[in-house]
Amino acid sequence: PGEDAAQSRLHDFTDAAVFDYQDKRNLPGVSGTSRLSPHLHFGEIGPRQIWHAVIASAHAQTGSPMPRGVETYLSEIAWREFSYHLLFHFPELPLKPLRTEFSSFPWTKDPDALSAWQRGATGYPIVDAGMRQLNETGFMHNRVRMVVASFLCKHLLRDWRWGEAYFAKKLHDYEMASNIGNWQWVAGCGVDAAPYFRIFNPTSQAERFDKQLEYIKTWVPELNELSYPTPMVDHKFARSRCLSTYQAVLN
Repeated sequence: PGEDAAQSRLHDFTDAAVFDYQDKRNLPGVSGTSRLSPHLHFGEIGPRQIWHAVIASAHAQTGSPMPRGVETYLSEIAWREFSYHLLFHFPELPLKPLRTEFSSFPWTKDPDALSAWQRGATGYPIVDAGMRQLNETGFMHNRVRMVVASFLCKHLLRDWRWGEAYFAKKLHDYEMASNIGNWQWVAGCGVDAAPYFRIFNPTSQAERFDKQLEYIKTWVPELNELSYPTPMVDHKFARSRCLSTYQAVLN
């Protein structure tokens, strides 16, 4: 913790890792992100400091302010600020969806399903790995955050506010604006929301972004043992149920 540690982490990232950010940012098993989010949360570094440091370092090393990876990383910083603008202009977002047609969405109320998701016992390895990482460390890789959020909202049809509240309780880098904006994005009820028919397949996400299972095996060591649960819901069934539910609300 602290400003010096934040600056040190920023220096290490801008010195090399930022140039591979485009290629590695979605791989939870490797160190491909800046990990500056907790420092941002606690005010130990500011987004403008990061923005200018990244551009200055990139220009000094390559002669260009926007080499590969840099533009993508800066877009993530801008997305964070965009979330703050949304919350400022729509202060009701912590409790209400931006898209009002979702106000009466028929979310399910299965407490056992919510508990299994929270504990990392869904039977989907990448979902369970993400939730266990969150519970043990207070952090979760961003790609995995999207997968576990989609699983809660789309596979289990649980209200996004339950997920947002759990993240608020556990994340060391919790930012109300970003968290609410991203949860509403995944649920399809926010600004620039993901289409309701975008339903992350946990199995294919793991195959694509954790091919060697480095991330999953770290957090789900019992993966190939009989003690590991079977999937709590079939993906094909969950996808069909999700699509029909959303279509009934939006059409």
